[in-house]
Amino acid sequence: MIDPKLLRGDLSDLQQQLATRGYALDMEFWQSIESERKSLQVKTEELQAQRNAGAKQVGALKKSGEDATELLNEMQQVSGEIKAAEDELRTLQERITQAALQIPNIPAADAPVGTSEDDNVEVRKWGTPRTFDFEIKDHTHIGETLGMLDFEAATKLTGSRFNVLRGQLAQLHRALIQFMLNTHTVKYGYTEMYVPYIVNSESLKGTGQLPKFEDDLFKLTNHTNNDEMDFYLIPTAEVPMTNLVRGERLDIKELPLKFTTHTPCFRSEAGSHGRDTRGLIRQHQFEKVEMVNVGTAEQSNELLEAMTGQAEYILQQLDLPYRTVQLCTGDMGFAAQKTYDIEVWLPSQDTYREISSCSNCGDFQARRMGTRVKDGKQTSLAHTLNGSGLAVGRTLLAVMENHQNADGSVNIPEVLRPFMGGAERIEI
Repeated sequence: MIDPKLLRGDLSDLQQQLATRGYALDMEFWQSIESERKSLQVKTEELQAQRNAGAKQVGALKKSGEDATELLNEMQQVSGEIKAAEDELRTLQERITQAALQIPNIPAADAPVGTSEDDNVEVRKWGTPRTFDFEIKDHTHIGETLGMLDFEAATKLTGSRFNVLRGQLAQLHRALIQFMLNTHTVKYGYTEMYVPYIVNSESLKGTGQLPKFEDDLFKLTNHTNNDEMDFYLIPTAEVPMTNLVRGERLDIKELPLKFTTHTPCFRSEAGSHGRDTRGLIRQHQFEKVEMVNVGTAEQSNELLEAMTGQAEYILQQLDLPYRTVQLCTGDMGFAAQKTYDIEVWLPSQDTYREISSCSNCGDFQARRMGTRVKDGKQTSLAHTLNGSGLAVGRTLLAVMENHQNADGSVNIPEVLRPFMGGAERIEI
């Protein structure tokens, strides 16, 4: 959530900043509701002052032995008016909060201004896309030919946009997870976590998925007594890991905190009908190794650069060409103020596709969660960051396509072979 103070003054600068994100700030609404809030605040304070003055008068009357009944009755009426005003102010403040929760983060000053992915800015490239001397197959064809990727079985079990992996391909999927976790914990000093795959609405509100993006979530319902449960399947491990510090006061000496975990992720993919329906690109359930950093305002930019480099290192070790782009204002996620996307080369599509997104959310999530940093007697809002390190399914398909052979087999990257019993390739 953005700083509420920004919604109480001159809104023109804020309106311009949010417009670069494609968000139209309702100036009339915010000016009107702020005027109403101020009026109620003044009314409440005046009534409280009247009650305090009356209390002193009652004390003076009683001290002098005079009858204070009439004044006490008057003060009782004032107390009732105060309670009504406070209730009205509380209700209004809730309306303000709910409206503010719908507003995206303000872009960082160095975020490129643009409206779509076409306006993203390439930062760097690594690796040279391989030249093939045979017809390139996509990962779906490779997996199905090997008999190790089965969409029909998944459709029978659940429905579309799910998959079943078998044999060495399932093993390679697991190997990628182990390699990523080992890299982030051993090389980069992350603390490995195990977190719930089900979270409550407060957790999703804390990281920004609720209330605005409920249609993208899978909500759980208890059918035994027809009561709705306040639980959702996680869309990303960012949600439970970031919310570990919800409501906490963190000692500045302990920062930054660096968490990593592997979880499945569940997304309804609302609004994506017809997009990437073939293969593993866009699934309702997929695996991800996630990184979360929590630090100070002074640390967060450096942490973002480091986290992006850590995700890139995984791709380098797997010998997968990629490029890193900085997202423009119109393409960033709701909670982000600055984002780098890492896009891996997919030979079958002859293009780069997103495989990791690393974002600095500034104090946006911390304000929603009530997460502060203690520095002696001073406190300030924490800064939170998150990044994929990496999306496992997309990494799997990138390995299959970039390391495919003419006979339909797939070479296993050297760093994964210890997790694969020493095998050098996947073949029938």
